[in-house]
Amino acid sequence: MKNGIQFAALVLLLIANSPTHAAEENGIRLAVLGSMERIAQHQEVSGPQQAEICAAKNEWESFQVVVAAGPENVYVTQAEISDLVGPGGAKIGRDHIQLYREEYVRVRRSSPRAELVPGLYPDPLVPFVNPATGEPIEPRRRVSERWGGPVTVQGHDMFGLPFEVFRGQNQPIWVDVYVPKDAQAGRYEGTFRVAARGGISAVIPVTLTVWDFELPDGPTHKNHFGSFRNIARYFDVQRDSDEFKNIEMRYCRAMAEHRLNPPIPHHLLPEVNNDGSLKILPEQHEALKEFIAELHVTDFEISRAPFGRLRVSATEPDYKHIAPADREKAMRYYRDYYDYVKQNGWADRAYVYLWDEPNLPENYEQVLVLGELVHEAVPELKCLVVEQTYPHDPSWPDIDPALDIWCPLWAFIDRKTVGEKIAGGDEVWSYTALVQRAPRYHPEYERVKGLDPPYWHIDRPPIVYRVPTWINRQYGITGLLYWTTITTVLDAWNNPAFAHPGHFNGGGYLFYPGVPCGIAGPVSCIRLKNLRDGMEDYEYFVLAEKASDDEAVQTSVDKVAPEWWSYSKDPERLLAARQELAEKIVRAKAKSD
Repeated sequence: MKNGIQFAALVLLLIANSPTHAAEENGIRLAVLGSMERIAQHQEVSGPQQAEICAAKNEWESFQVVVAAGPENVYVTQAEISDLVGPGGAKIGRDHIQLYREEYVRVRRSSPRAELVPGLYPDPLVPFVNPATGEPIEPRRRVSERWGGPVTVQGHDMFGLPFEVFRGQNQPIWVDVYVPKDAQAGRYEGTFRVAARGGISAVIPVTLTVWDFELPDGPTHKNHFGSFRNIARYFDVQRDSDEFKNIEMRYCRAMAEHRLNPPIPHHLLPEVNNDGSLKILPEQHEALKEFIAELHVTDFEISRAPFGRLRVSATEPDYKHIAPADREKAMRYYRDYYDYVKQNGWADRAYVYLWDEPNLPENYEQVLVLGELVHEAVPELKCLVVEQTYPHDPSWPDIDPALDIWCPLWAFIDRKTVGEKIAGGDEVWSYTALVQRAPRYHPEYERVKGLDPPYWHIDRPPIVYRVPTWINRQYGITGLLYWTTITTVLDAWNNPAFAHPGHFNGGGYLFYPGVPCGIAGPVSCIRLKNLRDGMEDYEYFVLAEKASDDEAVQTSVDKVAPEWWSYSKDPERLLAARQELAEKIVRAKAKSD
């Protein structure tokens, strides 16, 4: 069996009457799936009888165990994993392993150009243990101290254990394994065990190979995933309350755990005086330093100056000029802010999110005015604009002088102009939102007009969340942007679709609110785990390039992601390419040691 999780393809569209290869004991059948797989509730179970995964140090790696009932219902009371024991008795303790029950959510209407049919999909990952309290999440029950006495309700609607699997049905469990930085390289072994009422149980072996290299703490691949302001409505709290701040911090930690830069909470940032200067409060500053260090924040977004905003409207037609007083304040704001981040060692990846999708000629004019202001104030400060690397219309102004970071939609990406911007000293990020195909003004429109990039929705294979960093590497793109992870959906747990006016299942929605689990914070999902794995894959590109050369890395990337419209949907191919990169890194490290 190859390194990495080995598994049979279990795609929702391929429900077949294949023979069962799952481990079965006393009416419980167990099968292992990889992190890029999903299984339907009634799907025939077929998969390896053991879990085999590989990871570097300071990396998360995942697999799934499907608990399937035979001819009788199974009431599972316990699911646990042992310590993983490695070379010379070294251990990766179970405290480094997290277990989740996968909840099924309904796709009622398909997303535009969906690849998979409507139905129930496993996506939210309900933890066995409340991360805020460290205690198991108890199921909801009615309790009375005496017969006929007052009744109280305890527990919660969503929980990890126990759970019942009806005959012929499946319940997958997600297993997240973290490899500590100080782990010894080598092979680790353990077991995963499920027990049910009636004294029945089933066990499968688990093997982890730890590669002899370490991933960095923070993300190398730059990224921006929106703010957390919308969580207030999910938890019914005020945005300026201490309760909101505590919940927001839990969301920020969850982002960092998935190798994404959390948005810096507004209350940690310097206050802005009326003259544009910053007011640095010592206690606030220390809290910000602690936040950045603890969560390994690598990118620092400087908000646009709150002075001299340009607008296009009938009442404010002069959108090209900023009043001298406002201009002076804005200049002072940018200078003070850049000095502040530079003094604290945060300037290398600082940027201003200047404009989002300038889709009018007037917007192009505004981008030029605002970019000129930023660069006049601080020439070193980079400006990001969510726009493609070619003009919307050749008759519109050239906004190149205002931009340092271009951020086109995936379907809008053009390899030639991306390369030109990078060769000219600019950066290019990429982003996705909803379901857009290439525009008519794309330089290769006739070739790409009917092609689809890996849109992000529940009713698509999970690999679409992992592969974008591979495609970014193919184009020399160094950042990833997503509009939000907590948009307003129709029903947070029952119909998590963004309606705009179409139906986008899971679009802009990567965190489920933990309210039904009794968690004052987020619940992650399978899609977010795959995004994290893609961010970790990018670290392999960087380390392998340092260890060998760019051509060797390119060979591996070519096998998975030739371009945005022809990426591989085969999980085994991606894992094999990842292993190639790991082997290059390990060989180079062994030579240097």
